[in-house]
Amino acid sequence: MRLRGGAATAAMLMCAAVAGCTGQTAGSGLGSGADAGSGPRASGGAALAAAGSLTVKGRAPKTGYERDRFGTAWADTDSNGCDTRDDILKRDLEEVRFTGGTCKVSYGVLESDPYSGKDVTYRRGASKVDIDHVVALSDAWQKGAKYWDASKRIALANDPLNLLAVDASTNRSKGDGDTATWLPPNKAYRCTYVAAQVAVKKKYGLWVTAAEKSAMEKVLSSCPDQKLPTGGNPTKAPERFHAD
Repeated sequence: MRLRGGAATAAMLMCAAVAGCTGQTAGSGLGSGADAGSGPRASGGAALAAAGSLTVKGRAPKTGYERDRFGTAWADTDSNGCDTRDDILKRDLEEVRFTGGTCKVSYGVLESDPYSGKDVTYRRGASKVDIDHVVALSDAWQKGAKYWDASKRIALANDPLNLLAVDASTNRSKGDGDTATWLPPNKAYRCTYVAAQVAVKKKYGLWVTAAEKSAMEKVLSSCPDQKLPTGGNPTKAPERFHAD
């Protein structure tokens, strides 16, 4: 059975509900046509321990944040000829169909959406599927990214480790929330989701607020063997990419 990266695998959904089991992480498998080197992988390190290692600071002002500070949306930073959005759709959807080659996804099914638990059909041009930044870009801006160079911000915005195909209507309720203010309604996915946030913040050196860290540790304490996702793209985008 092929395991998809974005929507939680059956093993992970079970693990999130049963304390002490060893789960897979979001992104542990890739959909048809995706580059196997681009997706996250489970490491031996525990997510709970990694959460405890994150730096705690207050949230910085949102002043100066604009999406353009993270580069053009869905830039092809891995140079595979497809934009990042289509890469993630290929990775996370089932029954994928294309238009005009093997990049542009025209149709697919998000089976067991990780945030809501329901099946969602993707059709290009009338999509009910979002590509979510697990760590929202605005949240990242307020917790360290405003001080980075453009290359690192572009890398974060296009890193498969930080991207997930999800139900659009559920995702819109998240905004730029962190673990302290928003968790997926699908409780079975929460350990996987929080582990992914921890992984991204650890990889990029983003800090967390005290309330956020407490919320992370509370969730992950219910699944102490939850593994930490690793992998994704380098933390520096190629020099040809620029941001305002």
